[in-house]
Amino acid sequence: MSICVVILAAGLGTRMRSKRAKVLHRAGGLALIEHVTSAAGHVIEHASPSSILVVTGHQADEVEKLLAPMGLRFARQTEQKGTGHALACARDAISTGDGLLMVLYGDTPLLSPATLLRLRDLQANSDAAATLITTTLADPSGYGRVLADADRNVHAIVEEKACTPAQRAIRVINSGIYCFRAELLWKHLGEIQPDNPAHEFYLTDIVAIFARHGLRVQSMHVDDPAELLGINTRIELADADRILRRRKTDELMLSGVTIERPETVCIDPHVRAGADTVIEPFVRLLGSTEIGEDCRIGAGSILESSSLADRVIVKPYSLIADSRIESGAEIGPFARLRMGAQIGADARIGNFVEVKKSRIGARAKAQHLAYLGDAAIGERVNIGAGTITCNFDGEHKHKTGIGDGAFIGSNSTLVAPVEIGAASYVGAGSVITDAVPEGALALGRGRQVNKEGWVAKKKSSKSRGDSK
Repeated sequence: MSICVVILAAGLGTRMRSKRAKVLHRAGGLALIEHVTSAAGHVIEHASPSSILVVTGHQADEVEKLLAPMGLRFARQTEQKGTGHALACARDAISTGDGLLMVLYGDTPLLSPATLLRLRDLQANSDAAATLITTTLADPSGYGRVLADADRNVHAIVEEKACTPAQRAIRVINSGIYCFRAELLWKHLGEIQPDNPAHEFYLTDIVAIFARHGLRVQSMHVDDPAELLGINTRIELADADRILRRRKTDELMLSGVTIERPETVCIDPHVRAGADTVIEPFVRLLGSTEIGEDCRIGAGSILESSSLADRVIVKPYSLIADSRIESGAEIGPFARLRMGAQIGADARIGNFVEVKKSRIGARAKAQHLAYLGDAAIGERVNIGAGTITCNFDGEHKHKTGIGDGAFIGSNSTLVAPVEIGAASYVGAGSVITDAVPEGALALGRGRQVNKEGWVAKKKSSKSRGDSK
């Protein structure tokens, strides 16, 4: 049976106290709406992503720009007139025939694919007009109560303000998540009326409408209420982030990764790490970072969209972004790699070394206090402390090349564009502006001059001046 998913994501979310649309706020490394679309993707299985339609409204351009690369479709709700109205806005943009239509919300990031698959299959294998997800809350204040019989056939959803004392004692609440027989939904959706204090079209009214037409609505109970958490405040956003982060650390630890103090780390959902890798406290692994086996990521380090091969050691408080590190390399502590840095196998990048848009060869070393930008550095090169590649002339960036086995003395300044030949030496404190041939020694500094007795003469001159 075919299925389409409609995600309602048009609201502002006034309780967030934000200029940004609620569904664009981030938890667990993704925007709220991205978590929902990811879960929805499991429901449609082999169907096209266009089987998912997102109803946008507030900041629609920004929401659609975020989701467009996924191949989803969109409909606009230009006026905020309730959930029933939002679903009606999708009618002309979606075609389900006699299939199923699932309704989700863009602010429920904790929904699991397993729950949605269960919802789909329960509806597909029943004669019900719709299935809705319910859960039980210790304190159901603020939620609509679900009136159902022992067989979980739902007769009505009563908003809290309209509850009788007996109904108010019910702790089973409506999540707002449905799976419909599409043909019946579209046939009766227009019967929803805005006869409520807010004058909005509430999708919850469809349950009573189906009942009037002799159509059955069943419930599907979810035991963990947290999975249905809708984000309305920054406090709930933080709670969702904590749950999502914990899910990710659990996933990695079950796959063979050691995480010391998992409650302190921050790991995005697309991060991958190999067996026997160790992640120390307060690490942040962001974006599409991939880490091989037997690595160690030191405390306080931040890795973003980077790739680490096996046996890489990142020492504490290093920053690595958009870079690749080959097997056996050691980085840090307090190192920074960025903008496509490539570190070769068994290379060493030490404390307070910055590598930007450069390739460092296998077994090369830059152990202390260096800036290496726009450079191609060969194998087994030694970069002395304080070395700088001067890559910017005020208007353009220029490249530095250093051949295999070269030795660059401490406090050298390499003024690009410049080539340092293989197996050559650059004397400490040199300013190099011209090419250095292979196997040569380059000295680019003023000749040292010693003036004997200069200090005594200086003191004597000062003494004569003070006596006048």
